[in-house]
Amino acid sequence: MKALFDNYFAFATTVFMGLLAIVNPISAIPVFLELTSNMDLKGKRNIATKSVLIAFCIISIFSVAGKLIFHVFGITLAALRVTGGILVFVVGYEMVQGNTNKSENPKLGTQPIKADQGISVAVTPLAMPLLAGPGTIATAMSYSAAKDLIHMGIVIAVYAIICYGTYLLFIGGQRIVKVIGSNVMMVITKMMGLILAVIGVQLFALGVRELLNF
Repeated sequence: MKALFDNYFAFATTVFMGLLAIVNPISAIPVFLELTSNMDLKGKRNIATKSVLIAFCIISIFSVAGKLIFHVFGITLAALRVTGGILVFVVGYEMVQGNTNKSENPKLGTQPIKADQGISVAVTPLAMPLLAGPGTIATAMSYSAAKDLIHMGIVIAVYAIICYGTYLLFIGGQRIVKVIGSNVMMVITKMMGLILAVIGVQLFALGVRELLNF
């Protein structure tokens, strides 16, 4: 029983580190603050809630339907790992180089945000691609498709924890930026990018090894 628990805990830790690095909610704080700068606290909470819920639904669907998608389109897990590894590495490399485009989204904070515009902001760019981009989807599918239902549940639960943490970061984003400063946020982003690039290489190498064994 202890060995089984240790196995689940190790898997959950690996999934958490992988998804946390690729989502990198801290680097999304400036984008959220900019897009909601003209809104009151209630409006910001509304947008934050919608964005994390939409992102969670996207990842949950792809995690649960991963094997079905593989079957329908004839995709192998090895091929997904190779592709996902490349995507994850590219995202991590851009984060390390400081070329991430997360800060290049439309500046909506300078004008009033209506209800319909608010849900649009929650979907894009907050939910997609910041919180549930292609790299996140590929990583979640790779982790969940390779294991049983318990491991799939762990992937979804871990991402739910990350989404909740992201919500808290969004709400307290203004204070966080003032406390740690933009330079520290940049350092954290680059560290996350390095971890992400390593994870991408590992996924790519594992996928190539599995493909060569076919």
